[in-house]
Amino acid sequence: MTRVLVVDDEPQLLRALRINLSVRGYEVTTAANGAAALRAAAETHPEVVILDLGLPDMDGIEVLAGLRGWCSAPVIVLSARTDSSDKVEALDAGADDYVTKPFGMDEFLARLRAAVRRGAAAQQLDEPVVVTASFTVDLAAKRVLRGSTEVHLTPTEWGMLEVLVRNRGKLVGRTELLKEVWGPAYATETNYLRVYLAQLRRKLEDDPAHPKHLLTESGMGYRFEV
Repeated sequence: MTRVLVVDDEPQLLRALRINLSVRGYEVTTAANGAAALRAAAETHPEVVILDLGLPDMDGIEVLAGLRGWCSAPVIVLSARTDSSDKVEALDAGADDYVTKPFGMDEFLARLRAAVRRGAAAQQLDEPVVVTASFTVDLAAKRVLRGSTEVHLTPTEWGMLEVLVRNRGKLVGRTELLKEVWGPAYATETNYLRVYLAQLRRKLEDDPAHPKHLLTESGMGYRFEV
């Protein structure tokens, strides 16, 4: 049974989608705001997320960013926003499809089936919380803890750490990391990596001079090990 998370603050639409999907064999979880959506995603590991952008507590783009930190499930955006810039923003933030309200149920179900097929071909979902002997990374909440104390990271430090944690156990090349965090124009600025990795080690490693988690592969790139 395919697990679907439906996020919308319109009770009638939420009920209609829950009924229509349940009778077709989907296992449906619903959420009426962004905070509840992120909690539900972490608890149920949905295979597809249906996400409204106009939520009462936060913009749907923020929810999408929180999900994309750790969750590879396809996301179908539902929105009354018809401007092309809104669609581009959602797709650039990681949405897989964009459906404008009001919509026909048959077309929506066809898009959902296509999303399920894409999701089935993707890798298995990662856990949103990664625990090491020295610190804990919460990819969904975008924060790092040492014990019970939150560690302040700059946006760039977080961006670098997030890329490494998402690819844990794998070598991330220097050029790839620079493009991911700073953009294509910085692909040769390898000194940035040394500076920011040193900062992360000082903040997170028990012994920054002998790191156990944020590792350098000389001449090639970097690796995160749990």
